[in-house]
Amino acid sequence: MFSSSTTAIQRPIMVNLKATHIVRPAEPTPDETMYLNASDQIKDISHTPTIYFYKNTAALDAISILKDSLSKVLVLFYPLAGRLTWSAEGGSRVELHCNGKGVPIFEAESEAVVEDFGDFTPTLSIQALIPSVDYTTPIEEVPMVIVQLTRFRCGGVSIGLGISHVMADGPSALHFVDQWAKIARGGETISPPYLDRKVLETDKQLDSTFDPSVLRPPPTLIGQEDNMEQRKKPITVAFLNLSKLQIEKLRNKANLDFHQENNTASRGYSRFEAVAAHIWRCTSRARGHVSEQQTSLHFPADFRNKMNPPLPRNYLGNALIRVEATDTSGNLLSNSLGAASKKIREAVEKVTENTVISYLNFLKNLPDVGRFRSLDNNGRPKGDFYGNPNLAIISWTALPLYGTDFGWGKEIHMGPGPMGFDGKTFIIPSHNGDGSFNIAIWLQEEHMQEFKKCFYDQI
Repeated sequence: MFSSSTTAIQRPIMVNLKATHIVRPAEPTPDETMYLNASDQIKDISHTPTIYFYKNTAALDAISILKDSLSKVLVLFYPLAGRLTWSAEGGSRVELHCNGKGVPIFEAESEAVVEDFGDFTPTLSIQALIPSVDYTTPIEEVPMVIVQLTRFRCGGVSIGLGISHVMADGPSALHFVDQWAKIARGGETISPPYLDRKVLETDKQLDSTFDPSVLRPPPTLIGQEDNMEQRKKPITVAFLNLSKLQIEKLRNKANLDFHQENNTASRGYSRFEAVAAHIWRCTSRARGHVSEQQTSLHFPADFRNKMNPPLPRNYLGNALIRVEATDTSGNLLSNSLGAASKKIREAVEKVTENTVISYLNFLKNLPDVGRFRSLDNNGRPKGDFYGNPNLAIISWTALPLYGTDFGWGKEIHMGPGPMGFDGKTFIIPSHNGDGSFNIAIWLQEEHMQEFKKCFYDQI
């Protein structure tokens, strides 16, 4: 079910698996079936891969530290030691059995050194450091969390993580990792998760109904009946830096229009809105779309604080709603950066408590939720395609990404694994706190060079 692979940076990087450890909660935990709400049900039955790099741990028994602290944190986060099963109600829905089957930690070593990974671009070179899963395996056998500790010749280590999409979004996953690291360090106050996912169930009367158009399949290229040809094209990844000054230039360009149309005291476009608009316009230019080509920008919005009252602190689950901005490529490129930012702002402002409740109720009443997953019930690729002519952007700018210290110092890098498809993009704050962003973007190979040129020339 799990594997480590051989990859290459500038020379082959070999990763040798030494041992596999199954870590279970250190104390008895509830043996129960946990309710999963509508927001969880449409998530892929797969894992979000992330990677952490550390230096100078050669004198430490890192694997023992990780195993001991993981067994303790799983007492609090015991759902993550369980397994999914298909729900008896059908409709491609799942439920979680909190059966304490545990989390595998793979112990590996490599003759590489940390410096071999350069700027940590999430290429296939990183893939060998994160356990991979065969999703044709019955879901009852797939862990909710997978871990790989890899030691390098220089004394550094990496921790590759995969956390189930069904079980946790970004804030929930990072809370788990933060508490795990606190326990590893010892002597710090622990903040347990809030586990009751029924908190999203509500009897509130709504003022409006949900517009399901946001859940429609994304546009396809004009002249193509489906996206199958686009799915087959080879993709590549770029890891691009935007300095604080460049980000401010983009914001200022976007806000030229905003302040002409609005009171100058009103809130201008955010860094995310300006940068996302810039990326959207550059992908349309690089792809060479005809003017009337419809294009969608999709991104998740956290609704924890949109609810009244807000979701409980440290809620463990998925509290994200899919948001879509649409336009034609011709409009994007002929109009200003501010016009594209406005499209994104309008999409963000649609996320209200009413919208979220209507969205969840709509999903809850669907006869089958399987269409929204990118893998079918047997782990094979399917579902919507957010590549050419579309874009999917995930912003990590508001997340507490850094400072994960398991007792041997803070990480020197934390970032996404090689989880991309054409059009997938991450906006990541710089690790050194200088106000810059790193942009990880996957595009079809034929379009990447033109995208890079536009990305910097049009600032």
